[in-house]
Amino acid sequence: MNIDKAAIANVVLPMLIAFVLSAVTGHFLIPELIRMKAEQTERALGPKSHQSKTGTPNMGGIMIILAFTVTGLLFASRNPQILPVVFMTLGFGLVGFTDDFIKVHKRRSEGLTVKQKFLFQILIAVVFGLILVFYNHLSLDMEIPFAAEAVLTLGVLSFPALVFISVAVVNATNLTDGVDGLLGCVTIAVTLFFTIAAVLKGQGVSAAGAAMIGAILGFLLYNANPAKVFMGDTGSLAIGGFVVGMAYVLHLQLFIPIAGIIYVLEVVSVILQVGYFKATHGKRLFKMSPLHHHFELSGWGEVRVVTLFTVISVMASALALMALNF
Repeated sequence: MNIDKAAIANVVLPMLIAFVLSAVTGHFLIPELIRMKAEQTERALGPKSHQSKTGTPNMGGIMIILAFTVTGLLFASRNPQILPVVFMTLGFGLVGFTDDFIKVHKRRSEGLTVKQKFLFQILIAVVFGLILVFYNHLSLDMEIPFAAEAVLTLGVLSFPALVFISVAVVNATNLTDGVDGLLGCVTIAVTLFFTIAAVLKGQGVSAAGAAMIGAILGFLLYNANPAKVFMGDTGSLAIGGFVVGMAYVLHLQLFIPIAGIIYVLEVVSVILQVGYFKATHGKRLFKMSPLHHHFELSGWGEVRVVTLFTVISVMASALALMALNF
């Protein structure tokens, strides 16, 4: 049996390095966040059970970004496709950090305005596209799931599509971050899909996927229920940027709704809730949106919600692997 030890090392080493960096960073970061009073301020309209979380340090996503970025750069010299993924993760992470910092500094639950967030997100997506095309010399084509060697080429619409996908995914991951450990566990399953796909395609960007898995695992040591720290927009936006970055480098943009079905369901639940509320003049389709809050208000504990959503993500990622084109 021929085993490519280099390919294995390209996955195992970045995962271990990022895990250690994330875990160690958390040991020092959390006390500092507490000292800075970088505390979570729960929304008054959120589940009442979440009010007890007020005061838990926020901005823990710094752990994920730092571990992923350092590890990614270590392996980028041999795998230049990692650089645009690092850019997307760091870029959107900085937007989230700015949002979180304003919340902490102003002691309020709102940071950047919606308009400011969208402008920054659009700018980062456009620069990312330019890096892909002119630095990495990659096309923006998309492989079509379950269709051998079929590719979708959008031509002049490629950049508008990139901006739409980036903004949609980043805000979807942000919505998914509402229960202890939820976004982290779901994203590990999604990232595992991209990492395996990269290995099967012989792409060195698999190191980036492994690094993100390690970084999130280190973060979950502190974020599992009951959470000692929250990732905040710092982490949730960074994760969204990472997912888009991996998808575009591997030309698997159309696979995001499959592996990331939980992201989709969270967004759709909000859209349906708002639409139904307006159409019926005050009635609600769900007890609360995003979807994870509906389950909470139905009597489910946070651990049970995370378990269900993670299992769904694992199965969806397995389906996405079956849809790969070879």
